Amino acid sequence: MPAMATTTRRIRITDTTLRDAHQSLLATRMKTEHMLPIAEKIDAVGFHSLEVWGGATFDSCMRFLNEDPWERLRQLRKAFRNTKLQMLLRGQNLVGYKHYADDVVEEFVKKAHANGIDIFRIFDALNDVRNMRKAMEVAKQVGAHVQATVSYTISPVHNVEHYVALAKQLEEMGADSLCIKDMAGILSPTGAFELITALKQNINIPIQLHCHYTSGMASMTYLKAIEAGVDVIDTAISSLAMGTSQPATESMVAALQGTPYDTGLDLQLLSEIAEYFKEVRKEYKEFDVAANTVDANVLVYQIPGGMISNFISQLAQQNALDKLPEVLAEVPRVREDFGYPPLVTPSSQIVGTQAVLNVIMGERYKMVTNESKAYMKGLYGQPPGPVNEEIRRKIIGDEEPITCRPADLLEPQLEEAKKGVAPYMEKEEDILSYALFPQVASRFLEERMAAKTRVDFTISQEGPKNGTPPYHPI
Repeated sequence: MPAMATTTRRIRITDTTLRDAHQSLLATRMKTEHMLPIAEKIDAVGFHSLEVWGGATFDSCMRFLNEDPWERLRQLRKAFRNTKLQMLLRGQNLVGYKHYADDVVEEFVKKAHANGIDIFRIFDALNDVRNMRKAMEVAKQVGAHVQATVSYTISPVHNVEHYVALAKQLEEMGADSLCIKDMAGILSPTGAFELITALKQNINIPIQLHCHYTSGMASMTYLKAIEAGVDVIDTAISSLAMGTSQPATESMVAALQGTPYDTGLDLQLLSEIAEYFKEVRKEYKEFDVAANTVDANVLVYQIPGGMISNFISQLAQQNALDKLPEVLAEVPRVREDFGYPPLVTPSSQIVGTQAVLNVIMGERYKMVTNESKAYMKGLYGQPPGPVNEEIRRKIIGDEEPITCRPADLLEPQLEEAKKGVAPYMEKEEDILSYALFPQVASRFLEERMAAKTRVDFTISQEGPKNGTPPYHPI
């Protein structure tokens, strides 16, 4: 770090190991049983916060792991007594892939906070603040920390002035802190210095930086951001770091030791945690899709590593793997047609799938997805830049796009969800699980009920034990 720094400013660290790290490297498959044994040591480190919930973990718990995401949160809250817990919330999308009605957003935020979330990192794929407003308002009402988030990308419409204006708007909306979310790992060290410097001059709330290591620049980017005044950085324990994950915690702690930015964290304790997750990672070999390598493609196409994996899967199903270079070249063209959305869920899936179709069909927009139609109708929000009107007409004809907040068109959804989940409901959170993922939740909740019935039946057949009366299921 430069000798010019004269004042001590301890840098704080948010650990992403239990959410983004395994989402990025292990297809979001880490089970709660592998999180809890190391919780006490993680809790003793002194992290600013732990990102443990949200993103794809909610869906993955029910869909793949046969776990209740709410129960995971409760167990983690009980295990981490000294460290704040945070989640990634996709604005009006919550933890899903489409907009939900305001009543669902309100209840979800309330229940997430009641079950243990202290900090809500709230973002929108298009940086449309209208899609963030409701979640931010409710989080403030329940007394949680609102971390408004800007999805970082590079385009003709995305520059420092654009991001500063967005940050000032989010601060005015009540944000307690601001996160710059570099999901593709394309924020350069120089770019970070310029952006953080400008933000520090224009807003008064703390600034946090979240970078993925995909391009290999993130550690250098963090150092320059720290010089510029960033307050908190996101890292992952080394055994689940780098690749498409975050920079390694130990590396950043060591780099800052003895400088005015010293984190004060214990490298020996971090080493013990890293050794634990080194062994845990071996349990997920079949899902370990990313070696700790650099992917330079992201600098050329701005495509996160997960998108390339999806392209390979989609093209393989069509026996068209040889067309991958064409798809990679088509993504920036589709993105331009769509008004330069940042490539993050769900816009990355919308743009990526449409690019694949354009290449496979041999004609651009000969076939379009329902999501592309909805996007061009404005149902995902306001694109950052102007869309290609010729392409819009090709996709939705003469239909006029909406100009209101998309969620204003949605009727309340909780009452219907209550009816749908009634046969399996055990707690109020089940209603939200069903409202977000009806098919996935139905299968999960039905299996949960069946499993409990099997256990109850076994107990009743075995009869009383240790003088206790026989148990009869209700």
